[in-house]
Amino acid sequence: MKKSAVGPSTSRNHWLLLPLSWVYGIVVNLRNLLFNIGVLQQKNFSVPVIGVGNITVGGTGKTPHTEYLIRLLSKQLQVAVLSRGYKRKSKGYVLAQKDTPMSELGDEPYQMKRKFPQVHVAVCKKRVEGIERLMHDKATESTDVILLDDAFQHRYVKPHINILLIDFNRFITKDHLLPVGRLREPSSGIRRADIVIITKCPTNLRPIDYRTHTKSLKLLAFQKIFFTALQYGDLVPLFRAEKTPVKLEALGQDEHLLLLTGIATPQKLENDLRPYCGNIRTLAYPDHHFFTAKDAKHINSVFQSMPEPRRIITTEKDATRLELLNNLSEEVRQNIYTLPVEIKFLLNQEEQFNKIIVGYIQKNSKNSTLNQHKTRNSAPAATKPKKEPEKPQTITFR
Repeated sequence: MKKSAVGPSTSRNHWLLLPLSWVYGIVVNLRNLLFNIGVLQQKNFSVPVIGVGNITVGGTGKTPHTEYLIRLLSKQLQVAVLSRGYKRKSKGYVLAQKDTPMSELGDEPYQMKRKFPQVHVAVCKKRVEGIERLMHDKATESTDVILLDDAFQHRYVKPHINILLIDFNRFITKDHLLPVGRLREPSSGIRRADIVIITKCPTNLRPIDYRTHTKSLKLLAFQKIFFTALQYGDLVPLFRAEKTPVKLEALGQDEHLLLLTGIATPQKLENDLRPYCGNIRTLAYPDHHFFTAKDAKHINSVFQSMPEPRRIITTEKDATRLELLNNLSEEVRQNIYTLPVEIKFLLNQEEQFNKIIVGYIQKNSKNSTLNQHKTRNSAPAATKPKKEPEKPQTITFR
C-alpha cells in the first residue's frame, strides 16, 4: 500500500492518538496566546536576526536554505549561525573552532562550519543566551547578522525576519498536529512568518501551481511567498585522498547505487537520482542517526552483496557522521561519495528574495559594509551619508 505524502496522519492506528493530538494542540495554543498577549516576553536584539524554521517535524531543507543566506551575506558581512545543535553530546553554549569535533556541535552546525570557516557557528539550546554571547563575547563581537537555525517555535527571540519553510510534498494544510500528523503547531502559526518558502518543488513548477499553493495558505498582505527546488552538485569522494568530483550525468544505467542516508525524507533524494541510475537500493536510518560498529558491518555486507559496478552515495550531513566510523571496509571507503545540495529559486524569484534580505540589512545593520557600499554608490558627491539607525526595527513588508 502506497504511503501518503502526509504519512502518519493517514494511518488508521494513528487516529487512536487523536485525543493526545487535541491535548497537544491545547498546550501549544495556550503557549502561543501567552506570547501574543505579552505574558511571556520576546526579546529584540540590536543585531539583525534572521530566523529559518518550519512548523513540521522532519526535513524541509533548513540547512541548504541557511547556506544560501550565508553565501548571500558573508562576502560583505560577518555572519553568525546559531543552532540548538540537535543530538550533540555537549551542554550549554559552544562556539565552533576549526578543530571542534562533530559530537560537540551536531551534524548540521559542524557541516556549516566546515564549509564556511569564516562564519561564526555556535550552538546553544537557550537561544537568547546564545545571541547575547555572539554579540558580546570578544571572539564574536564583530557579528553583523545572526542566522537563527530551526527556531520558529522558540518564541523568546523575536527575529527581525522570520522565514518559514514548507515542504511542497507534505503541505501543512493537509497535515495534522503531533502525534497524529507532523505539525509542531497549528497551521495558523504561518501568520508569524514574514517570508514563506515552499521547498523541494519540482523544477518544472507551473504558474498555476504557484497560484494554487499561494491561495491555499491564505497569506496576509505583507507576507511574501517564494518557491525553491533542490539543486545537486557533483559527487565528491568521502575518504579518498584525491577528491576528484564525479558528475551525476557520468553515472551509468548499468551501475548499482547504494543510497545511504540518515535523513528525514530519503524518498525524495532517491526519486531525484533515478534519472541518472535505475538500479538504486536505499539503506535508510533515522534522521541524525549516529552510526555504530553494527551499522558498519551491515553497510559492508549490503554493499558486498550488490552487483558490480557499484558505488555508495550519501548526503553531506550523513558524511559528517560516517567519517567517525572506523569499521567500514576498504572497498566501501573507496566507493562512497557525498552529494552536495543547494537550493535554487523558481519563477525568477531569486532577485526579489535577495533584495528583501539585503535591503533590510542595508537599512538596519549598524556595522554593515553593505550599508556603507550602498551609501557610497547612491549618495551624491556633496551629500553626507545619513546616520545609520541605532537599532533595527521589526521587519514589515506592508
